[in-house]
Amino acid sequence: MTSRVVVTLDGVVQDPTAPVLHADDLGAVRGDGVFETILIRDGKACRLDAHLARLASSADMLDLDEPDAEAWRAAVSVAVAEWERTGSGEGAMRLYLSRGRESDSGGAPTALVTVSEVSERVARSRAKGVSAMTLSRGYSIDAGETSPWTLLGAKTLSYATNMAALRHAARAGVDDVVFRSTDGHVLEGPRSTVLSITGRRMVTPPVEHGVLRGTTVDALFEIAGDAGFSTEHAPLRVADLILADSVWLVSSVTLAARVHTLDSTTYRERPTDRIVRDLVDTAVMR
Repeated sequence: MTSRVVVTLDGVVQDPTAPVLHADDLGAVRGDGVFETILIRDGKACRLDAHLARLASSADMLDLDEPDAEAWRAAVSVAVAEWERTGSGEGAMRLYLSRGRESDSGGAPTALVTVSEVSERVARSRAKGVSAMTLSRGYSIDAGETSPWTLLGAKTLSYATNMAALRHAARAGVDDVVFRSTDGHVLEGPRSTVLSITGRRMVTPPVEHGVLRGTTVDALFEIAGDAGFSTEHAPLRVADLILADSVWLVSSVTLAARVHTLDSTTYRERPTDRIVRDLVDTAVMR
């Protein structure tokens, strides 16, 4: 049986086979909530502080009450201990926070911590890399500023568009997606941050372009300088990716997936590839 852990914010371990959401939970019926995904490795929830900070930022953008960081820490600790007890190795943790029940306006939010096994897709992406295609996200880079109700830069439960993009890619025989803006700027992946490397220069799109701040790229940038890399949050266009030495899709659970093919461009393996993977592995455990 597949291992799974469910813990409520009060620190109580729930039966993972029993329902935990009401049928009118606003996270389920409207996507009205936020979430985080965190890698569990060696008995640790990686980069927990950064994920809790991003959870709070996303909640603020949705006008949700500020999450109780200490309560979340305690629930995460219980979930990690329970996961380690199962002996299942690495885990994919999710922090789930919704506005609560539709029938109880102004009531308590729904807050859960879950852990499940890391998928085969993740292991394959780490080991073999991914193919990706560029797709328009349908908005310009200033949309987050001019239309804040679009919630760009928040990690919301409304992921239908992202999943539709991934299904579109799969139908074309492609593993993943790199979104671009209507004015030609590289944005992000449906579940990842885009990283471009040329020589010893690492570049990722700026959050001002309406992308989610990447906790794993932030961790990488904290130590990349010690390995001789320069780091920059700067505008990127698809042409920049085509000319780059390597392109990566970086995320909290998959960590670093090298893009071996982007549209019609193929990237050869480079000596720095192993360095990048090792840096990411080191960064998330700090």
